[in-house]
Amino acid sequence: MFKNILGKKKLSSTESKEVVELREKISKMNLTEMKSYVNNRISDLKVSSLGLVEVLNRLITEDEKTKKRYLQADDNDMKKKKAFDLVISIASNKQITLEVSDKIRVFIETYSDILKQYDHDNKQIYESRLKKALDTSLLNISKMSTIKMTSDFLDS
Repeated sequence: MFKNILGKKKLSSTESKEVVELREKISKMNLTEMKSYVNNRISDLKVSSLGLVEVLNRLITEDEKTKKRYLQADDNDMKKKKAFDLVISIASNKQITLEVSDKIRVFIETYSDILKQYDHDNKQIYESRLKKALDTSLLNISKMSTIKMTSDFLDS
């Protein structure tokens, strides 16, 4: 009943091929392309909850070769701002799931030092904006589950 909201589902062999292709495409994207994907502006890719998870995984996980995360403390401010805006866009996306929300939480925890430094240096409030976006995403998931339960009740 809630597999879409929870974001965890078993994949068939054809779906797993699509997942591999999606991961490969997202792994080659820069921040601007990822934002276009999240906003559903790439014609050959439709935004999905799995894609949102992959985008967040790309931002969170360390590169196996370089042992560095996507964002570093010494990156330029524009790259940091784009990454923070991307996560805010993901939080407000209609394809949001609990798994995506959890990845957003991990992003905030992982980059808390960079967030604080960026906010201090640029007189911004991205840390609180990201936390508010996470709260909003969880509220949206709750509303979706309520609507789904009501719809299922009325259909039966």
